[in-house]
Amino acid sequence: MLLKTFGWSFAITALGLVAAVFYGGWEAFGVVAILAVLEISLSFDNAVVNAGILKKMNAFWQKIFLTVGVLIAVFGMRLVFPVVIVAITAKLNPYDAVHLALTDKDRYQQLVTDAHPAIAAFGGMFLLMIFLDFIFEDRDIQWLRWIERPLAKLGKVDMLAVCISLIVLLITSFTFATHAHQHGGAHADKAQTVLIAGIAGLITYMIVGGLSGYFEDRLEEEEEREHEEEEEAARTGKKKSAVLLAGQAAFFMFLYLEVLDASFSFDGVIGAFAITNDIVMMALGLGIGAMYVRSLTVYLVRQGTLDDYVYLEHGAHYAIGALAVILMVTIQYEINEVITGLVGVVLIALSFWSSVRRNRALGATGEGTDEKAEVSSGV
Repeated sequence: MLLKTFGWSFAITALGLVAAVFYGGWEAFGVVAILAVLEISLSFDNAVVNAGILKKMNAFWQKIFLTVGVLIAVFGMRLVFPVVIVAITAKLNPYDAVHLALTDKDRYQQLVTDAHPAIAAFGGMFLLMIFLDFIFEDRDIQWLRWIERPLAKLGKVDMLAVCISLIVLLITSFTFATHAHQHGGAHADKAQTVLIAGIAGLITYMIVGGLSGYFEDRLEEEEEREHEEEEEAARTGKKKSAVLLAGQAAFFMFLYLEVLDASFSFDGVIGAFAITNDIVMMALGLGIGAMYVRSLTVYLVRQGTLDDYVYLEHGAHYAIGALAVILMVTIQYEINEVITGLVGVVLIALSFWSSVRRNRALGATGEGTDEKAEVSSGV
């Protein structure tokens, strides 16, 4: 099972490391290996969230996620995206941007760094909306009940998540503009860019997430209609498989997954420049890491890990919220990538530990005391 799920990741790792040796010797080998570990550590929460969505999709779309989705993730976000950012911000054509990346790596790194405020604003707003929509939803299973219970009540207010996100964006762009003005105004013109990029991230979430939610609601209606058929099948001894997302519903959910992955990859791409400004080594290292994130997502789905450890999804969404805040803060201040990675790992580890405690409590007290077990196992 492990080899079947991670086989392609192992193969890509071997090919990538060999390519690194041929490209730049053993030094490149070490850099690519470090970048792969960086990407995996920063994107572990991404795998958990992806698994929660992917398990709703049928086998065909799961394969699409692992094939076409990998191409988008590896080549699109880890190779093409930095070049596109440079081309847009520096007003270069794609050929000149690629030429710059290969011949003038210091200048290329500087251009990507200059584009960071806009990238962080877009990704930060998208991830913040994911976190807020999760935390404002009333759920049967709650991890941090003292936080989630009152927030679920507040979530009944229409458009509250959008309002909070816009307030955060306005505060961020205002403080960024003020800070730039006080320090000579070198980045004053970027305050407007931050505002526009943040609004674009919000709109992207509302469009893609809204379409995904719409088709998911239609699927739930279909499940209700088929409920009687399932009961009839059970009475006659025939086993009916669960209804999974397909067609338009799965397509828009797939788009949602890709935008989500793109938002998660922002910090990895930007953080990679702290290690190297060589676009080839970045693509190799981050690409290897992206493959493992994909394989880990499928592993979590096939093992039913999210069903067994019910607080993992909560921990991942708290990690998303933390990453959103970090991205917004990095518009003005520098934060070490180690801190970014550790925050997500710690939150997911805590949620896993709480899930284990919950399962032990349920095993000791029986299924009838589920509520008691949840209270005693929450962090």
